[in-house]
Amino acid sequence: MNSPALRIPSSGISSTRLVWRLLVLALVSLLTACVSLPPRGEVSSSLALADTADTSLARVAASSRPPGEAQPSGFRLLPLGEFAFDARVALSRQAERSLDLQYYYIHRDEAGRTLLRELRDAAQRGVRVRLLVDDFYAAQIDDLLIGLASFANVEVRLFNPMPLRRGAPVFRLVLSPGDFQLYNHRMHNKLFVADNAMAIYGGRNIADEYFMKNREANFIDSDVLSTGRVVTDLSAAFDRYWNSELAWPVQTLLGKPTDAAAARLHFDREVDNARVAAPQVPTDPFGQSTVGAQLHEGRLMLSYAAAQVHADPPEKASDTTFATEPAQAVSGLLAALTAARQEVVMVSPYFVPGEVGMPLIRKARENGIRIMLFTNSLGSTDEPLVHDRYAAYRVEMLRLGVELYEVSPTQTRRLRRFGDFGRSLPRLHAKVAIVDRQRLLVGSANLDARSAVGNTELSVVIDSPVLADVFASGIDGDNFASVYKLRLKPDGQTIEWIHFDEQDQISATIDEPDSGLWLRLKLWLLSLLVDERDL
Repeated sequence: MNSPALRIPSSGISSTRLVWRLLVLALVSLLTACVSLPPRGEVSSSLALADTADTSLARVAASSRPPGEAQPSGFRLLPLGEFAFDARVALSRQAERSLDLQYYYIHRDEAGRTLLRELRDAAQRGVRVRLLVDDFYAAQIDDLLIGLASFANVEVRLFNPMPLRRGAPVFRLVLSPGDFQLYNHRMHNKLFVADNAMAIYGGRNIADEYFMKNREANFIDSDVLSTGRVVTDLSAAFDRYWNSELAWPVQTLLGKPTDAAAARLHFDREVDNARVAAPQVPTDPFGQSTVGAQLHEGRLMLSYAAAQVHADPPEKASDTTFATEPAQAVSGLLAALTAARQEVVMVSPYFVPGEVGMPLIRKARENGIRIMLFTNSLGSTDEPLVHDRYAAYRVEMLRLGVELYEVSPTQTRRLRRFGDFGRSLPRLHAKVAIVDRQRLLVGSANLDARSAVGNTELSVVIDSPVLADVFASGIDGDNFASVYKLRLKPDGQTIEWIHFDEQDQISATIDEPDSGLWLRLKLWLLSLLVDERDL
């Protein structure tokens, strides 16, 4: 398949949406007339440190490479949340020169406060810490961010800040005066770089639910740890965001503390009691011990391959020319998908193919390419409105022969294939694709319009049959018992959900699992107000 010209068609605004937007604008003008961003002023620029070859992490990366290995980068999959958090803590503690972190969301919970504490501890050892956080959720931890920035060797910046600093994120978004479309474009990237020698990237934000520590719900997600040339490319992407005009020093937005010592003391009191337990099992599903254990041994177990980093430019959030075509992260991902010759396996928690994706799916099926999609069911999703828009495409995709699988919360929890969820609700959050069992695509981008033309994203295409096969085996290891398989009845309209019941017997139903009349009514009402591009 050749890569087509990818464009997002513009959509008109219905009269209902226009009335609502006018009402919102009127409310904004009344409530936020005096709220505005301060002058950004002169902001110093900085780059990733290049002289880190003598650090312990760089030495471990070098010693982990087998003799004669020609591929430029090393990779390790991090499928379990507990192991992924251990990896971040281990890199924080081993870093000697620099830590560069870029995240959409850092929560004020055990995981968030623990990682912030590790950054403080690293800074106190003399490590340069640069932390870039998107502003959508950042107001919830303003005091922690300003406290962390009060320590020597630490800089904290907020991406695309909104003038209003108080209230729930959506409240701040709607009521911040200025360009709503600008504020609605967020930095969705997730990246962790230590000593410019090792990097972690993928789908995980920094919150308990990404690391199997939440009592209510936890995410099935995936990260990759990398060494080698790809880390240099990732650091260059980070630098572009760090030095962007959309990245504001936290002190500029919140003001420098009148008493820096008091700000540091408050930070210490907030984070010092945070605790995240170490992994309870010695190895992950692929037989790997923790990154911390391997660093202690002086050798990482890695697979080696070439890779391409596709990072959206930070200007995507502010430049309207990006509003009609997918930027680098999604276009690079789509190019890899459209190059498929036999099979594409997609794992996407929020999948809305729209007027761009459906033609690609049709063309792929015409060429005989097998397409498998794993996504959330209505019972597992944390975004039911997104699921509702995806559901509008299910019948057509099934008619085309696309194999659809949706996460079964009950079976996932019972079988523990993706971790021990206890009584919490399993939810899919990984953004991964496998092309022809040859390439593995991992990053922050979902396959929807928001990732294509709204948020900034990061994706990495790894040319590795070994990793592609390993990840694929992780998906089908339980013979798809953790998911619902969807199929059409002979009428070509009615969907059946095929699943294993509690007695491990195959069962089928035409009633969408975990749906109800009230939920359906709520979704219908919300669909009148929210455009598919804004999901």
